[in-house]
Amino acid sequence: MKKYRLTNGIKILFEKNNSKSVSIEIMFKVGSNYETAKVAGISHFLEHMLFEGTKKRKSSTEIANEIEKYGAEFNAYTTGDRTAFFIKIINKRFDKALEILTDMIKNSVFNEKIMEKEKKVILKEINMVTDDPRQHQWILFHRNLFEKHPTKNSTYGTKETVKAINRKALMNYFNKYYLPNNMIVSIVGNVNDVKDKTSKYFSDMKLGKITLRRAVNEPKQNKPKKFVEKRKINNSYMVLGYKTTTRLDNDSYTLDVIYGILARGQSGWLFDEIRNKRGLAYQVGAMQENEKDYGYFAVYTGLDKSNIEKARKIILEQFGKLKNIDKKELEDAKTYIEGSHTLAIEDNFHLADNNAYWESIKDSSLAKSYIKNIKKVTVDDVKRVAKKYFNDKYTLVVIEQK
Repeated sequence: MKKYRLTNGIKILFEKNNSKSVSIEIMFKVGSNYETAKVAGISHFLEHMLFEGTKKRKSSTEIANEIEKYGAEFNAYTTGDRTAFFIKIINKRFDKALEILTDMIKNSVFNEKIMEKEKKVILKEINMVTDDPRQHQWILFHRNLFEKHPTKNSTYGTKETVKAINRKALMNYFNKYYLPNNMIVSIVGNVNDVKDKTSKYFSDMKLGKITLRRAVNEPKQNKPKKFVEKRKINNSYMVLGYKTTTRLDNDSYTLDVIYGILARGQSGWLFDEIRNKRGLAYQVGAMQENEKDYGYFAVYTGLDKSNIEKARKIILEQFGKLKNIDKKELEDAKTYIEGSHTLAIEDNFHLADNNAYWESIKDSSLAKSYIKNIKKVTVDDVKRVAKKYFNDKYTLVVIEQK
């Protein structure tokens, strides 16, 4: 992988391969964790608005057609710390993809009438998430797990804050954070002259002062927490988890391995105990997430409310069993991670996104040492990390059927 930096601060990551496609991702190091309560959801709103018309391409339909007529894929996402836009296209259309992304970022008009239309779309999106217990459970879990860290707030904001966002607020936020020195361009594919072409489109963007997010002293959890929301549904949903650590902490690699032990497919301990042996649930899994200044590990499952307490005990038992893990179980988890990670980054988009993620955390070179760090994890590491983070001071969120 090659890394360049333009004079205006834009970081360009390029990984060349023999693919017939190229993926371009433009990532800004800003997301919902940077928002004030008054404009909650504005990062996600901006993500939508960059697809809604430029000075050159007047509508979302025109932008979409410019991409889709070449058989290309395009999308975007917003997290707490990042907002990213990407196009995956055949190699010979590389310049066209760059030009379209440039147009969206530099020339979006943020039409007020379109803003009002898009607010309705986002409100429908919020309703869709709220209606789906498998998505809404994570909103509730974040809200209850974290006390001070802004990741406790939904990326979408609230209906009230979305409705209140106006063009002035949108432009102020855009001009504050959508700066070249806060931007990563990650490219993967069989293309040439990447630095020159990227410079051609983006070098005229002006440097700005980056506003850093204030550090948060998230308190440790000193007792178990439980939150229950009751609904008229046919199944119940639960998430049980813990605050953990940051991505740059070596413990994060051990937590990845623990994920491989507990939650890999149908052979992970959780699936085996809850579904295979007891038939308590259809869906069983875990979420292991580490970011620049926070992390969490959580187990989720959907089951009848009569089995919630039984499942809670089983989950805690699996965490407890980690203190007796043997070498074979460790190696199986490590080979699982190596295999699944390698298969994922065979796709150009996933590789471009992975490289940009690590660059946003600290440095894209860490992407290349990821598997090496996984392989370094020992049995003693697993026992130590399990003891450190997994105890009786968990957060439990339940969406319970009435």
